[in-house]
Order: sequence, then C-alpha cells, then structure tokens
Amino acid sequence: MAFEERTLQCADCGETFAFSVGEQEFYAGKGYTNDPKRCQACRQKRKAERGEGGGRRQMFSVVCAQCGQDTEVPFEPRQGKPVYCSACFSRSRE
Repeated sequence: MAFEERTLQCADCGETFAFSVGEQEFYAGKGYTNDPKRCQACRQKRKAERGEGGGRRQMFSVVCAQCGQDTEVPFEPRQGKPVYCSACFSRSRE
C-alpha cells in the first residue's frame, strides 16, 4: 500500500498537522487503523497530564497493614482498606 503525506486537524487545539508517510507506515506496522486525532504538541501535553512519557508517578506514603513497614504505593489509599508493602502483597497473592 502506497502512503501519501496527509494533513489532519487536531481534535484539541484545532491546528492542522502533517501525518507523514513514515508515521503512516509506523501506524500500519503496529496494526493501528485510526488516524491520530492530536498534533504532536497536544499528544505530549496529554501524556504529561496522565503521567506518561518518562514522568515520575505520584507515590503515597503508607504503613503496611501486615508487617508495619513504611512503604510507598502508586495510588491514594482509601479509608478502612488495608494497604500492603510489595513483599506482603506478593505473599498474599500466592
């Protein structure tokens, strides 16, 4: 299949951006069937907002409900729900 560079409109900012032949080949190689909806700048902004792309995820300090060790978890604990360190969590899954 022969690809041609196309111009698309960003769903977030409304600006037009080029969907190059190389990008189209990459998308096809990954099995993607939909065109990108956002320009590169809006894609990067969205990744940063979601904590992707190399940014460090927010961690929450907790005390393990089983062994009492101080640890960090990547989610905000809920009141009344036990939270475990990774070692205790792994043992409870076995």
